[in-house]
Amino acid sequence: MSKIKNEIIKVIPLGGVGELGNNMYVIEVDTELFIIDAGLMFPENEMLGIDMVIPDISWLESQKDRIKAIFLTHGHEDAIGALPFVLRKINVPVYGSKLTVALAKEKLKEQTHKVDAVFHTVKANSRLKFNTIQVSFFHTTHSIPDSLGVCIHTSEGCIVHTGDFKFDQAATGLYRSDIGKMANIGESGVLCLLSDSTGAEHQGHATSESLIARDITNAFHMATGRIIVACPASNFIRIQQSLDAAFESGRKVAVVGKSIEQSIHLALKLGFLEVNDKDFIIPIQDIEKYEKNEIVIMSTGHMGEPIEALQKMAKNNHKYVNISKGDTVLITATPSAALEISLAKTMDMLYRAGATVFNSNKRKGNVSEHAGQEDLKLMLNLMKPKYLVPIQGEYRMLFAHAKVAQEVGMKKDQIFILGKGEVIEYKNGEMFSSNKVPAGNILIDGIGVGDVGNIVLRDRKLLSQDGIFTVVVTINKRLKKIVSGPEIISRGFVYVRESEQLLDEAAKIVRTIAEEAISGDGFDWSSFKQDIRDQLNQYLYEKTKRRPMILPIIMEV
Repeated sequence: MSKIKNEIIKVIPLGGVGELGNNMYVIEVDTELFIIDAGLMFPENEMLGIDMVIPDISWLESQKDRIKAIFLTHGHEDAIGALPFVLRKINVPVYGSKLTVALAKEKLKEQTHKVDAVFHTVKANSRLKFNTIQVSFFHTTHSIPDSLGVCIHTSEGCIVHTGDFKFDQAATGLYRSDIGKMANIGESGVLCLLSDSTGAEHQGHATSESLIARDITNAFHMATGRIIVACPASNFIRIQQSLDAAFESGRKVAVVGKSIEQSIHLALKLGFLEVNDKDFIIPIQDIEKYEKNEIVIMSTGHMGEPIEALQKMAKNNHKYVNISKGDTVLITATPSAALEISLAKTMDMLYRAGATVFNSNKRKGNVSEHAGQEDLKLMLNLMKPKYLVPIQGEYRMLFAHAKVAQEVGMKKDQIFILGKGEVIEYKNGEMFSSNKVPAGNILIDGIGVGDVGNIVLRDRKLLSQDGIFTVVVTINKRLKKIVSGPEIISRGFVYVRESEQLLDEAAKIVRTIAEEAISGDGFDWSSFKQDIRDQLNQYLYEKTKRRPMILPIIMEV
């Protein structure tokens, strides 16, 4: 506990509440701001063409002189994915574990925009001192090693951020939780606990990784042909389990996918993956030199997600690997809500291609990288917080976490389910809702950052639903005549060869509007175009019950 009396203590989520991913939380203590995580979110189904989503940091930009550090809890995209974009605007020191920092640096190398960032490596026993607070860390169990919880020590008690976690009594080495240290933090006094809610809807404990490893090993021994393991590039525990099972079954491993190649290379270099024989990892080009029952192919795709790569394999469109009869496909990814439908379709395609599909997420029980309800109760009993802020989950998950907290004795007024930008403040011995800061989502499309908004997404949605109907007319205002057109161009609206009468009538409507517009003394371009939109919209809806995007193009000679 800090010896200096802290006058201002605030908690501000800028992302990661009401959604999966996009994690970013700000702790304000007196004049200083501390950021925990800078993650991204994969786009939802209606975000057509969007590559990724990151938190809006416009408020942080206005406060950047007060920001002292960014703390990273682990190396997944939902914790570090937005870091390159944040560091473009806010140049502050970044603290994280050895593996997390290494992965974050790799993220920066991928960017065309050069960022000069200062990274500091911390361990579970590190303790950092700032003006009026200290920061410490503790190990947690997650699907990536070197995951940390963050503890900010104030004069009123600790503010604890759990990071992604679950409790697994069979976890060993790099994945073991520091339960004793968590208990000590709880005994020292926790003012506010920010706790992972992703698995809050699942009863019981998350399934032990030892059982999942056994399932993977059994699947390897049962397979008679090639084995394709579809794995997120940063799910190191699944990668380790697959490498172990491949070695036990006497198979060679080939890796395909830039992101998983980089992850495995980096983790082997730093000692976060263990292999008994490095020679059993072979180039993908060498798989034809071995019998099919001697090969394991580990695959991932864009942004480290494996589903798109599996679809290419099933369609025989992959550069290196195509699914053939007798292959066994192990899907070890836990899909986000936006990817569940895509995963189901992908599995259907794999079966059609002749593969046997093993989905590790179909195991009975809570197969998750995140704490189930009993794990959440254990964390609450260890930390004994005065206040709880459920984080890292969609609203129903945050609500489920709040119910779990009430089951262990917390009262409703001790639990704050926050939206993005909502501020809670501790003053005079009480935590209460305060003001709100600007917050939201920034959409990344290609190299564009934030240049696609709701209007563009609405247009893309309209185009995807009813297509586009373009009208081209060339006029001569001086002679008051139509020089050419109207020419109708339809895309995604109707099949032109079977709709000639419809298009001819549409052209007549436009011709009538054009002749009336240019015959008068005054000529208003905007009114002319709006008349075309209104009358065509009415006519096309009457005939087809569809509303295409109508785009008038008027040229003058």
